[in-house]
Amino acid sequence: MVIDKIRKINKSDESTEKNVKASDMLVGKWVKCDNCKEILYKEEVHNNFSVCPNCGKHFRISARRRIHQIIDEGTFIETNENMTTKNPLNFEGYEKKIEALKEKTQINEAVKTGFGKINGEDVVIAVMDGNFMMGSMGSVVGEKITCAIEDAIEKKLPIIIFCVSGGARMQEGLISLMQMAKTSEALAKLNEAGLLYVSVLTDPTTGGVTASFASLGDIILAEPNALIGFAGPRVIEQTVKQKLPEGFQRAEFLLEHGFIDKIVERKDMKETLYKILKLHKKGETKNV
Repeated sequence: MVIDKIRKINKSDESTEKNVKASDMLVGKWVKCDNCKEILYKEEVHNNFSVCPNCGKHFRISARRRIHQIIDEGTFIETNENMTTKNPLNFEGYEKKIEALKEKTQINEAVKTGFGKINGEDVVIAVMDGNFMMGSMGSVVGEKITCAIEDAIEKKLPIIIFCVSGGARMQEGLISLMQMAKTSEALAKLNEAGLLYVSVLTDPTTGGVTASFASLGDIILAEPNALIGFAGPRVIEQTVKQKLPEGFQRAEFLLEHGFIDKIVERKDMKETLYKILKLHKKGETKNV
């Protein structure tokens, strides 16, 4: 219970002669891990890369926090920041929902794109944000990712895309599905230019995003236990009329069956990406 947890913290602080302010004991300072059910101090979780220190559960994080963890401080230059969603199909209530999310999340859409450095290595990065309509892909998300890929081609830089999505955005109908083809075509041009694309799959990566750019990386990484797939397990079971294996659509299952290349813990992600960038750079030098 929360009270028991607070008592533990108090006892620990007394033994180490640390003082805890009364404001730090507010319920809003705590979060419950939905995996191990432990009550955790938010600041402790944040300092641990938003990973549960008790069981290793990787909490979902914002694009802003992800960029802070991956990109060298002071090097991120955002692109197409003011590109915002319209309502192409006049879907009732869509514009109000978008405006409310803008105010709540302080971002304009479900992806942030830009230039940055990873341990000094230049890179183009796109980071999807599950806090904005569950990272669903509409016309602006597709356009921003396509523009980021084109930036990578123009500047001859590698691109890294962190994926988190509930799929294509239903409020934009066929227009959202068109983004699958558009982003895939842009990546084909990136491949022709001989440039590196690293796709990082986080929890959850599903639907049209999985069926397009998320699965087209030269190297595909994933966070532990990330849900990755197209349709949900229930839909698949009803279609194939079979019981699915344990852990189906989780990163560990997909690694075992060759769909991804490596599972990387969040604390190791920046260093892993840096090593990939350096190896690719050496490969380019040898090919010249």
